[in-house]
Amino acid sequence: MDFFKLVVFYQKCFKLITIFNKTMTKIILDCYTDEPAGLGVPPYIGTYPRYLYGYLKSKAKKENKKDEEIYYLTIDDLRLFLKHGNRKKETKLHEKTNITIHNLTNNSPDIKEIFESLGNHDELYVVLGVHVPGKYLTAMPGTIHEINTLLKALFKKVHVRGKRILTGPAATEFGTRLEGGKFAEKQDLSLFNEVIPEIVKDYDEIAKYSIVGAEIIEQIVNEDGWNYVIAEIETARGCGKGVACSFCTEPLKNKLEFRKVKDIIDEVKALNEKKVKYFRLGKQGYFFAWNVSDIKKILSEIRKNCKIDVLHIDNVDPVRVDEEKVKLVVEHCTSGNIAALGVESFDTEVVKRNNLNSTPEVAMKAIKLINKFGASRGNEDGKEYNGMPKFVPGLNILFGLIGEGKKTQEANMKYLSEILENDLLLRRINIRQVAVFPGTQLDEEAGNKFLRKNKKYYWKWRNAIRQKVDNVTLQKLVPKDLVLKNCIAEIYDGKTTFLRQIGTYPLVIGVKAKDGKRLELGKFYNIKVTGHMLRSIVGEIV
Repeated sequence: MDFFKLVVFYQKCFKLITIFNKTMTKIILDCYTDEPAGLGVPPYIGTYPRYLYGYLKSKAKKENKKDEEIYYLTIDDLRLFLKHGNRKKETKLHEKTNITIHNLTNNSPDIKEIFESLGNHDELYVVLGVHVPGKYLTAMPGTIHEINTLLKALFKKVHVRGKRILTGPAATEFGTRLEGGKFAEKQDLSLFNEVIPEIVKDYDEIAKYSIVGAEIIEQIVNEDGWNYVIAEIETARGCGKGVACSFCTEPLKNKLEFRKVKDIIDEVKALNEKKVKYFRLGKQGYFFAWNVSDIKKILSEIRKNCKIDVLHIDNVDPVRVDEEKVKLVVEHCTSGNIAALGVESFDTEVVKRNNLNSTPEVAMKAIKLINKFGASRGNEDGKEYNGMPKFVPGLNILFGLIGEGKKTQEANMKYLSEILENDLLLRRINIRQVAVFPGTQLDEEAGNKFLRKNKKYYWKWRNAIRQKVDNVTLQKLVPKDLVLKNCIAEIYDGKTTFLRQIGTYPLVIGVKAKDGKRLELGKFYNIKVTGHMLRSIVGEIV
């Protein structure tokens, strides 16, 4: 055994001794979360595990439990251990990256010993729940059914003791749903001793725990040792609308409440000190609910006090879009920023019956205003230029809402065509079949009635938007020969490497292998656009 191997061997032994000698153990098992307000699917690290880590760490310190250890694991770690014997195989040239075991922590090699270290008074926290069904390039969120199956398999393999606590969106009365067009998953929660939607909810407590919780970053490492964590930052919760949109769970969970500006900035600073460089102010119903002076302070102070590579936002209510707020985002955020507009439908009858955020006219006004100030790409030689416009809209369209019919698609196409005719930029159009959650107006008034009624049209309707709108807007957004900078290689699909810029709703870029060699994952490249698919692009290294 050479010297290097001997050092690694002794390090391993020391780590295992440390694990078993701890008097108390806590495990946070992140199965990933996605909500109308808040994303925690890799490469995003959500608020639930960070706040929870800070709470547990602070509690241990207060109770003078100096030797308590808190481990962060992902469902990918657990899948790799149970389904693949903790061995990750190389992705061969004809294979696709297995995204179910892609997001491993640096605790992954010791997962068996970590679970075995759980004592009778220790705790396993499972963070889980999707309320916004979507598709993810590099991750697969867990479901209650899957985690139940995995835990039962784990219990047969490892003697796991202690209390099991379910937290996150799945712990609410609404449950979880990975696919649109269906009711929320029926949940068997019998494996859990406690079900608590939010362990930490009070904003004064979050102010403290979010700072301590930044330490969790030290346990996150991606495939082959590279990591590019995007921190989802909470700015507010709940919704200020008098009547909730028919499908949305956010107003049912929380009343509208804003965090203190200083607390937001301090959390970003704490994460930045842990070398996180990518941030999205995304965990809120709509960022423009903040007033102009607070938006200016949040954005300017983050840029002034932190070393930032990406600062983006997420949800924007079309009704609250105004010139001053748009200008502040353009001035202080980084390029490639997207305003995710919850339009949902351009059918005025559907808007009315589902209490949607805005009329088609208001939505069009917002789209034009964001384009007016955000569509420019900046100075090509500028430090933050990455090829993308500074700030452009993205649209959310939902199928299955109350009152939907053929006229709904006609209205959608009418206004989408108007966007094209006005030469306006769009980053993307998200088209989903609505998920029906208990307690919402949609569930109580219609359930899946309109989903069933119009199911036969959905492929045709979606395909019309993709063919007639998406491809045209994509070519305007990223024309041929444009160079997109700082694209990170993320996964393989046969001979193709898929890359994205880091940020909110980044474009997927496919690069074919050259001379039988694919791009190295985890590396950054500058890519020239050579062609366009419906929703993604193809390119080559420059």
